[in-house]
Amino acid sequence: MGPLQAARLYALKSLWSATGLRSAGRALVNALGSPDEGVRTVAGMFLVQAGKQAEPLIEEAIHRRQNLPAALLVAGDIGAFRLEPELRRLTADADPDVARAAKDGLRILSAQQATGSNQRG
Repeated sequence: MGPLQAARLYALKSLWSATGLRSAGRALVNALGSPDEGVRTVAGMFLVQAGKQAEPLIEEAIHRRQNLPAALLVAGDIGAFRLEPELRRLTADADPDVARAAKDGLRILSAQQATGSNQRG
């Protein structure tokens, strides 16, 4: 990931955090599908840092099957407990990467519930 890509992601995060502009948040969700692993990682970290603010965008991505494995992991990381039924359904997905990510997302949610450490955005 180059410095311009990093700056763009940071600008999107800042704009979304400061104004709630959904298109900036959606651009971070879109970045989860980047061919560049660094871009995917930073976008995921920014979404997780946003916590509950990211939940509607992650829910939207899951319903659209957009960047599904990454979106399912972010759902777990942000403590999106209301998306648990959707994650459970996707554990039986025909795509093994999706099914594995759904199981991992559920494990993360379960661990957060057990420790009471779910993030609040």
